[in-house]
Amino acid sequence: MSSKLFALDIGTRSVVGIILAEDNDHFHVEDILVKEHKERAMVDGQIHNVMYVADLINEIKHQLEEKHGPLTKVSVAAAGRSLKTEQASVTINIRNRPIFTEEDISRLELQAVQQAQQQLLQHKDDAKISHYYCVGYSVLYYRLDGEEIGSLLDQQGDEAQIEVIATFLPRVVVESLIAALKRADLEMDALTLEPIAAINVLIPPTMRRLNVALVDIGAGTSDIAITDKSTVVAYGMVPTAGDEITEALSDHYLLDFPVAEQAKRQLQTAEEILIQDILGFDQYYPKEEVLQAIDPAVKQLAKAIGEEILRLNNQSAPKAVMLVGGGSLTPKLTTELGLILNLPANRIAVRGIDAIQNLTKEDHIKASPELVTPIGIAIAAKKTPIQYMSLTVNEQVVRLFELKEMTVADAFLAANIRAKQLYGKPGHGLSVNVNGQDIFIPGGHGQPAEILVNGHQASTKTMIKTGDAIQLIEGQDGQQANATVRDIVDDAAIKTVTIQETKYVIEPQITVNGSPASLDSALNDRDVVMFEIAETVEDVFKRTNNWALLKQFESFYIQVDGKPLYLPDFSAHLMINGKPSKMSYAVQDGDVLTFQQQTYPTVQRIADQMSVLLEDKIIIHFQNEVVELKKMANEVLVNRVVVSPHSTVPNGAAISFKEKDRSRWIYQDVFRFSNWQLPTTFKGNFTILRNGQPATFDMEIFGGDKLEILLEKAPIS
Repeated sequence: MSSKLFALDIGTRSVVGIILAEDNDHFHVEDILVKEHKERAMVDGQIHNVMYVADLINEIKHQLEEKHGPLTKVSVAAAGRSLKTEQASVTINIRNRPIFTEEDISRLELQAVQQAQQQLLQHKDDAKISHYYCVGYSVLYYRLDGEEIGSLLDQQGDEAQIEVIATFLPRVVVESLIAALKRADLEMDALTLEPIAAINVLIPPTMRRLNVALVDIGAGTSDIAITDKSTVVAYGMVPTAGDEITEALSDHYLLDFPVAEQAKRQLQTAEEILIQDILGFDQYYPKEEVLQAIDPAVKQLAKAIGEEILRLNNQSAPKAVMLVGGGSLTPKLTTELGLILNLPANRIAVRGIDAIQNLTKEDHIKASPELVTPIGIAIAAKKTPIQYMSLTVNEQVVRLFELKEMTVADAFLAANIRAKQLYGKPGHGLSVNVNGQDIFIPGGHGQPAEILVNGHQASTKTMIKTGDAIQLIEGQDGQQANATVRDIVDDAAIKTVTIQETKYVIEPQITVNGSPASLDSALNDRDVVMFEIAETVEDVFKRTNNWALLKQFESFYIQVDGKPLYLPDFSAHLMINGKPSKMSYAVQDGDVLTFQQQTYPTVQRIADQMSVLLEDKIIIHFQNEVVELKKMANEVLVNRVVVSPHSTVPNGAAISFKEKDRSRWIYQDVFRFSNWQLPTTFKGNFTILRNGQPATFDMEIFGGDKLEILLEKAPIS
């Protein structure tokens, strides 16, 4: 048995009433009545004068009742142009928190949608979040540590970001619709959105997995809906439509607006366009000339629609575009739109009611694209009616506009549950200054809130229905941050070093707010921490109190007549891990320091180093004997004490040389070192020879000389 459906499409310029008969999923259009508003009662899809709109609805209702009997219930649609679309992003710190779960992502999405709500309201002083329904949103992208990523699921990092595009419907649109219907003695049977109505009849669910754009081009606005992944992902509107073309004709040919509208419609049927200007002159113009006049306006309309499609579709062209509404008949519009979207001609099409499956109509009804939306409203109201859903959130009654399969997240949006309430507050952090650098130590992450639907564990993605009782049990706040100096000091600051087979653990020298502290000292907010690390060999010796070793490694020097003289050959030799090193070399954790013991030099060695002669000696041959002659050339005082040439000289000692005997060696000096003596019984003459030559006792001699005394016995008388 067939049933009749009454639907109204309440537009900016006109109201369309339709009578649709339904029989086993087959629909037949029995009647359509179109009446234009006498006053400016509608602005951007919202009823501004309920009385005027109610009178027009009443007029249509009575006229249709004369043919089809009493009408008490009606299906209507909220205009797509009244939808508000906002793009918003949320960034959160996820450092040191567990990996992302699906519930974490869902709650982050909810936070982004609420951010979009806030942006929508920021210029409306009297607006509240409860004044808008969220009718859908789509995630544009996820980012992890600044890089775009396919999904945050099971990810870890420092920072997560999500951006969404969300669509909202002002509640006043729905309320004004209900008020106008009530004045016309009509009850709202079902409610839908105009873009959803057109999509439901042109794009069945099996096609919605494809990325398709549907554009309803009316008189004042063009409404856009995008499908992808089996759902409607975005809605939009541009305040440019068929009136732009009419105004272009009006300006070019000096026409009254209704005359220009009539001329625009002739472009669909006639090759010669009859135009009467405001001066009353009639003239025929070739169609091509008129098309040339409106070409800039057509291009502007295509540009506005194309750019909005790209914005809603994340800056990429959809697979196809369907155009409906009276403005879709604008000549060359599909061609220009194809250029903007870089789509071939066969991917953009104007669809009329003949594209609706299982639909027939009376012969007097034209198969116009203008009728797609009104018919879609009637069919959508029958197949997928949108109704109010009533439930409780924490015992507060919440009513939802059921535009899709509703979830707990939708209930939270309607109940104004902030996304931040879904997690316990993070614990207070600590801010400390370490060696001049500010460091923040975060508190513990808050535990997620628990969600119950009818007493059972649930998530923000859980589907809900009328009568459900949702309970939100707040999560636990995170613990306050606590830390010790050890927590903020790099592990490399603590070094284990072996010195001459003794192991030392060397910690940094620490002060907190100027007072000495240890690695285990607890930190408070705003503390100023300073620490010094043992960097070099010298630092290590000082920190381990090896002052004696440090002294040994000082460069060897002596004071000669009050001036320092450095003698590095006598310094101790330092080794790090078996390789030669210096006091200024860096020390790493685990290094082994060894050294070769310092040996003090003798007085003689220092004199040799300084080319100072301590003992003057020569070797000569005298009377066939080797004789060594020696005398002290310089006397040595170490720290003002006379010492022998074999005495050792300590590091830093004051040394001085005192000249003693620097006279030349003469022949007669040999007798002080030789045992040879002139025989006591000797009588006669002797000859003194030096190297075979006659000499005297005061003659200078040199090392290597051969000295002889030849005795001549006196003759016996």
